[in-house]
Formats: sequence, C-alpha cells, structure tokens
Amino acid sequence: MDVRIGITQTGKELEVELGDDVGHDVMVGQIETALSKSDGVLWLTDRKGRRYGVPVEKVAYVEIGPVSEARRVGFGAP
Repeated sequence: MDVRIGITQTGKELEVELGDDVGHDVMVGQIETALSKSDGVLWLTDRKGRRYGVPVEKVAYVEIGPVSEARRVGFGAP
C-alpha cells in the first residue's frame, strides 16, 4: 500500500510504499493516533526498512491507497 502525505508550506509530497504485511485498517488507526497529538511525529517504515518522520503540525493531508504498478520503472523494479 502507498501512503502519500502532503506537507504544509511546501508543494511537495512524501510518498511511502509500505510492505504487503501492513493492513489498511491498522495503518489508518496508527495515523489517526499520531495525528491526534498536536506535538507528535508521524512515523512510517517503508518496505525496505527506511523510517520517515513528519511532524504532525506540518501534515496537510494523508492519502492511503493500493500500490500503483503503472509508476514502476526500470529493470527488476519491485
């Protein structure tokens, strides 16, 4: 599943591709919990084990969806 996070005061988005073992409802719950704290950090771990942290106060929106195969480029792209 892909998680796309819009960040305030910038035109860029952070896109994280999560592992296949992460459930949609579990991820929504974790994001809601993180966003409920005004001074917290939303932490996500991608399928390669890299961790991303975004201060909750900078999150404009969160979009959760299936992995888009159309964007994959290159030889042997996972």
